Amino acid sequence: QTMGLQAITPGPHTSKPAPGHKIYPYLLRNVSITRVSQVWSADFTYIPMRYGYLYLAAIIDWYSRYVLSWELSNTMESTFCVSALTDALNNYGDPEIFNTDQGSQYTSENHTSVLLNKKIAISMDGCGRALDNVFVERLWWTVKYEDVYPKNYADGHRLHAGLDKYFNYYNHERRHSSLDKRTPFEVFSEGVER
Repeated sequence: QTMGLQAITPGPHTSKPAPGHKIYPYLLRNVSITRVSQVWSADFTYIPMRYGYLYLAAIIDWYSRYVLSWELSNTMESTFCVSALTDALNNYGDPEIFNTDQGSQYTSENHTSVLLNKKIAISMDGCGRALDNVFVERLWWTVKYEDVYPKNYADGHRLHAGLDKYFNYYNHERRHSSLDKRTPFEVFSEGVER
């Protein structure tokens, strides 16, 4: 600090509220998650590469931990979050509740209008309460420590290809102790068939 040195990478708190955007209440306190598509959750995080960085957005089903969709972006504009949401809805139908943080990407009309038009209940974490969205926070830790950091991707093309392979492994092969050693795909598929 005395020498005026600072990191060139983004700091924490990638999601910041925007003045004038509506904030929705957190709907999941003391709610038992008992079925697939009862709650979906979204977030995005910063992904370092050997040369530069990108932002990764993902949508996850809380019950099965299945990653429904993901997108990369070189900006924090809402477009990539809306794209991930649209992709998940087109491929898997509608959840009952959609939970995010209070970041401007998720409070933007571009994002909330997609949910409101489908009559999906919107839930938002309390300010500064990362544990309200704990399943996505765990996903970020897993992705970074099992894939991103060890592989140290050189650029966005390699990162995209690597994440595509990793999320396929995460959904279809990686067994979770919290799912009785089943994969997210197995649990999600069983829930959809019921």
